[in-house]
Amino acid sequence: MTAETPPNSPPQRSFSLSIGQLTFGSFMLVLAVIIITSTASVIAIRHIDSTFAELQRLQSVRDLAEDIDHRMNELRLAARDFVTDPGSQSLQVGEAATALGDVLKKTRLELAPEQQDMIDGVTERLATYRSGIERISALINRRAEMIVVLPPLREKFDTAVAEAADPQTASTLSQTQSRIASALLAHNPSAAEQAAQNMRSMTIADPKLHAAVNAYAEAIIGISIRERQISDIDKEVLSAEGRLIQRVTELLREVSERRGRVLARDFARTLSEAKWQSIVLGTAGVLIGLFASLLVVRRTVRPLAAIANSIRAVAGGEKSTSIPATDVDNEIGDIARAAEVFRQTLVDADAAREAAVRALAEQRLAEESYRKLFESSVDGIYVTTPGGSLLNANPALARMMGYSTPQDLINGIGDIASTVYVHPEARAEYERLMQRDGMIREYEYQVRTRNDTVLWLSDSASAVHNEAGVLVRYEGTVRDITDQKRAEDAIAEGRRLLQMVIDTVPAVINVKDKELRYVLMNRYMAGIFGVEPGYAIGRTTAELMSRYGAEKTSEPDKRVLAVGKELGFYEEEYKDASGQMRQWLVNKLPILDASGEIENIVTVALDIGERKRVEFEMRKAKDAAEGALRNLRETQNSLIEAEKLAALGRLVAGVAHEVNNPVGISLTVASALERKTSNFTAEVVRGELRRSSLNDFLETSRDASSQLVANLNRAAELIQSFKQVAADRNYSDQRSFDLGDLTEQVVMSLRPGLRKHNLTLNVECQPNLMMNSYPGPYGQVLTNLFLNSVAHAFPDGKPGTVDIQVRESGKDNVEIIFSDNGCGMSLDVRRRAFDPFFTTRRDQGGTGLGLHIVYSIVTTRLGGRLDLDSQPGGGTRIQMILPRTAPLEQAAE
Repeated sequence: MTAETPPNSPPQRSFSLSIGQLTFGSFMLVLAVIIITSTASVIAIRHIDSTFAELQRLQSVRDLAEDIDHRMNELRLAARDFVTDPGSQSLQVGEAATALGDVLKKTRLELAPEQQDMIDGVTERLATYRSGIERISALINRRAEMIVVLPPLREKFDTAVAEAADPQTASTLSQTQSRIASALLAHNPSAAEQAAQNMRSMTIADPKLHAAVNAYAEAIIGISIRERQISDIDKEVLSAEGRLIQRVTELLREVSERRGRVLARDFARTLSEAKWQSIVLGTAGVLIGLFASLLVVRRTVRPLAAIANSIRAVAGGEKSTSIPATDVDNEIGDIARAAEVFRQTLVDADAAREAAVRALAEQRLAEESYRKLFESSVDGIYVTTPGGSLLNANPALARMMGYSTPQDLINGIGDIASTVYVHPEARAEYERLMQRDGMIREYEYQVRTRNDTVLWLSDSASAVHNEAGVLVRYEGTVRDITDQKRAEDAIAEGRRLLQMVIDTVPAVINVKDKELRYVLMNRYMAGIFGVEPGYAIGRTTAELMSRYGAEKTSEPDKRVLAVGKELGFYEEEYKDASGQMRQWLVNKLPILDASGEIENIVTVALDIGERKRVEFEMRKAKDAAEGALRNLRETQNSLIEAEKLAALGRLVAGVAHEVNNPVGISLTVASALERKTSNFTAEVVRGELRRSSLNDFLETSRDASSQLVANLNRAAELIQSFKQVAADRNYSDQRSFDLGDLTEQVVMSLRPGLRKHNLTLNVECQPNLMMNSYPGPYGQVLTNLFLNSVAHAFPDGKPGTVDIQVRESGKDNVEIIFSDNGCGMSLDVRRRAFDPFFTTRRDQGGTGLGLHIVYSIVTTRLGGRLDLDSQPGGGTRIQMILPRTAPLEQAAE
């Protein structure tokens, strides 16, 4: 771009001056150059000094940013150690947080006003960080309290599992408990909670085992929930807030580095300009001398040309070009000074434009940082008018109130007091506090969300006024404290219920501190001392008992403090407020704090005075009862043996009747054969034997022999079966046998009694069922069941069917089902069927021991279990599950 002379500028003029005037003019020109050079140097030095000071301040800011980052890392490490080991790291967390807060305050003083908002954001994040630490501390304390009560529950659980009657249930519970232990060791609370939920959902018939399992599972679930809450807070609050703080420090460092680069470039440019300015001004001074010399000789042509060239250079953008004052009269000096003013004006205008551009960029960066913090905050942020209209909100507040976007929240809410606040008076109190203090901190109230869910919020806000001092809006943040409120309510309710429970327990319950002063006492114990529970708080036992002239030793409490563990139950006695001597069964145990030190002593005592008074009478009654029990057992054993002999007698009678048929037939055939033989012998003696007589005798002999062999074999089988059954019943040792064969042998001995009772006996046995058990008792069971059905299931000789089914039940057991289609049993008879001496045929000679003997043999001698199912008119079904190998310990009994 070239410089042109404005059309309205005055025409150039040349003058002829004297030598004196030129000399004076030259001197003045040199003096002006010196003054200009000095002024430019002073300006450059001041600019360099201010730039260097700004660089030093930025270096200090960068150092402070590094210190903030270092302190934040210390705080995060201390917080991490606190989460893993809260007992030893709580002090370090507080010290680290305090140190970081001090550094933030110092940093804020060092920053420019437009950068101080970033430090304010770090301070707010630090407050949230501290709040997260406090919440984790509360959860850790609660988890420690729950872990303290876990060992007794685990001991009750293990005892109940060991005493469980169902081994399958006990095995399943043990496996589930192992999974819980593995999950806890692996710090996997979700797996431990799931295993505990599975344990709690199991179907357990034993009430004691069910209660122990539920208590243990509830404790594991509670601990797992606390572990998960600690992990969630650690991830959602500590990690997130730590990253936000670190991000702010990175932004501060980036802003400082960016400003430093700008200042460094400005500093380098200033040095370059100063260098060239010195060179140019020095050169100008030399040129001025030459120009002055030439001016004297050559007048003023060259100075004017130099001024014109300089003006064109300045107009062309070379603002560092100096204007040489080579004119020898006042007009030329005026032109030179006007050109210098014009150049300086251009330089100042460019500097102002660059400063405006930098300020706009910094403002945009600050606005972007605020927008990111506004949108990514986990707390709700709002702006409202004093009249209750919502002006702005962040996404966290929209989600909190049940809306998908902040704009939906703004559009869906009209007047806050009527649509959001559960209690409109809370909004009135909010406005009153704002008018009085201009701000609120941690103001708690309830709001109703879009889906009518009620939340508790903690509000911190400030009132904003315009330049005229008029209130224009409220700006604040809200935090959802619904879970915290629920936890506080649950704790308060738990404390109230605890006091109610211990007040209703008819036993002494109290808690003392390490100074042996009461901190808790139930109403039962307060009645012993004749005081109210509140009166006893803060007093010792000696102070309470001295009111009525009694005393009691404190040695057991001191022993708990000394040994640090439970004393176990022991007996002691002392006088109550009425002067009566009372006997107690006492136990004392310590309550430990988080560091393992004794915090309190719990005492539980039961009044055993009445027990002491009746112990003597109980011992006398016990001796008498034991004598009567011995007599009863002897009588019962005699009756059982008589019942066994009676069953055996009925068996012998049936077998004798069954054997009588083949033996009688054999005797008849033998008699007939004998007569035939005598007649044949007589014919042979007389010599009258004919071929037809011989053939007839041989045919008769063959028929008789066949009948004799068949009937005698039948008799031999019956006798052999009876011998085996009788031998098994008299043989008490364990042996191996085929269950199907043994069942057939027993049934064979029972069939003789079927005909006269008009009954059908069906037997279905699975082959090759080998057992190592007691055949005699098994046969006794089948015999008693059959005789019981004959006697009770088919009254008045009614016909019927008895079924016996024998089959495999799993790998190690067999199943025997004995059923009939008789008259069945009523509910009362079914409940008492296996009781000794219970019978419905006592008037017909029944002893009531048949089914009792069956139950005793199956559950003790054979080691199995038995189930009875019967309905009136629907017959009776008895299921027996027997192990293939009888337990030795059962056999010993």
